[in-house]
Amino acid sequence: MRFLIIRHGDPDYEHDSLTERGFKEAEALGEWLGKCRIDHIYASPLGRAQRTAEPTAKAHGLEIETLDWLMEFPAAIDPPYAENGINAPKRGCPWNMLPQYWTKQKEFYDPDKWSSHPLYADGTVQKVVERIDRGWDELTRKWGYVRNGQIYDISPDADRKAVVALFCHLGLGNALISRITGAALPFVWQTMFLPTSSVTTFYTEVYPWYPDQCHMRLIGLGDVSHLALKGLETSSSGLHSMIDE
Repeated sequence: MRFLIIRHGDPDYEHDSLTERGFKEAEALGEWLGKCRIDHIYASPLGRAQRTAEPTAKAHGLEIETLDWLMEFPAAIDPPYAENGINAPKRGCPWNMLPQYWTKQKEFYDPDKWSSHPLYADGTVQKVVERIDRGWDELTRKWGYVRNGQIYDISPDADRKAVVALFCHLGLGNALISRITGAALPFVWQTMFLPTSSVTTFYTEVYPWYPDQCHMRLIGLGDVSHLALKGLETSSSGLHSMIDE
């Protein structure tokens, strides 16, 4: 089975929709995914995710099922830059911390310790993460894959060839990657970027010695092949930095 984590197209945040470029991205994605198997489409309730999902849903004749927990990560942070001698304005976005700060926080590399860091002392981020984790586990269970640590037990009635698409957001998509891989969320947030309309693919890897269990293997991160096929450049929307080329 495959799970596709898809970020929305280039966003028009003011109108919770897509820019002209974003609609082109969504159409290119729909044409590309229209040639692949898709069994079910889930989407965030936000307009930019819904608009991105529509061409793919149309190509497959599928309805879009809305899941509230796929909404963009609604928590903010307040990094203590000044207290750490860093000359920069504070930013509330959890996935755009300055490396001069986050790379020195050892807890951010540890999946068991990051949530106890003082930056997350109010518990807001942890509560959102718990909601996302529950949503993911419920979704995989629905498709016959029951989480058992970092392994999934496969139900006898599971469709092992099914492909499920989740249209969501940058911060939320990274939170899913953290949940699936077991990597510390701050580390994933700061080191992995999902371009607009990109596709991140996990597949359920089964070994012959354990045919009724699997784990999730990441086989494609932030794939934008559909944009290249249409001569569209990859958007840097969501990056708060200058890109050093």
